[in-house]
Amino acid sequence: MLDAICELETEDHLIARTTYSVFKFQQLPDEDIERLRQWLICPACGGKAYFRKASKDGKATCFGSRYHQADCIEFKPSAQKSREEQDALEVQQQLVDADALMIDFSRKPRRHSSTNNTPTALSASKTAPTSKPSSISESSPVPVASSADGQVQEPKTDYQVNTAARTTEKRVPSQGLEKLLHSLLRGTDLAKSDLWVYTDSDRKYRWRAKNLFVNFADADPSDNKPHMYWGTISHTDSTMSWLNPADSKDIGIPIDGVKAKLLKQFAIEDKRDLEGAGLILFGKCFWNKEKTRKIIQLWNNDLQRIFISKLED
Repeated sequence: MLDAICELETEDHLIARTTYSVFKFQQLPDEDIERLRQWLICPACGGKAYFRKASKDGKATCFGSRYHQADCIEFKPSAQKSREEQDALEVQQQLVDADALMIDFSRKPRRHSSTNNTPTALSASKTAPTSKPSSISESSPVPVASSADGQVQEPKTDYQVNTAARTTEKRVPSQGLEKLLHSLLRGTDLAKSDLWVYTDSDRKYRWRAKNLFVNFADADPSDNKPHMYWGTISHTDSTMSWLNPADSKDIGIPIDGVKAKLLKQFAIEDKRDLEGAGLILFGKCFWNKEKTRKIIQLWNNDLQRIFISKLED
């Protein structure tokens, strides 16, 4: 995208819309870029947009969006989008066919190349899955613990595998964070589904999907339960110690304690690699001391419980 619209609310509670070309936007002072970049939308369909600075290896400055409507004239199909759509179809079919779903936090993401034709569990058919009625109630509560400094900790519970019970349970397929994130970004019914979702391999803790998956825009510090928070990254701070979601302007995700390992795990070399990236993590939301900013803390700083879907140039 060569252009994006910046929508800001005025003191009179009106919406001021300014159209920027990418060439004009990149010439703004750094402080203005940081202030405005979370308010960008696609000029054609209104989807949330991002701004990416030029890279060290010569990739150009650009606007873009992971929220284009299918008929948007700015939408350009890519190999990455095709994979994400196949992931979404696979997860959507599981919502229809399965009795529950287990999150496999240990599942490694696929590695892609420019010529990679990734096989999927579904055919390329665009036929929508059929739905089935649901007769299940609200989610079971999940015990959590927080230390005095607000650090999220694992529940101190011994997980026991009940092999005998497993043989009589209905089919429970597993899914990794990569495909779950892509399905959420591509608009499946996962975030509003009544399907039971287990967050541990021993199936001790389960949630309704609609209560587990929370977009960053809906994060609530008064909710003392952990959730799978998801959305896209707008940008980082100057030291790459905080991730700032595009979906909400008052949320920060601290990564300083795991930064070196996190950047290595997802092959992140500079701030540009995170701009516009998809993000999902299991964590807890709470206020900062001044109650001016929401903090989402990665659960126990466990890097298996976070996934970043970088944009492919």
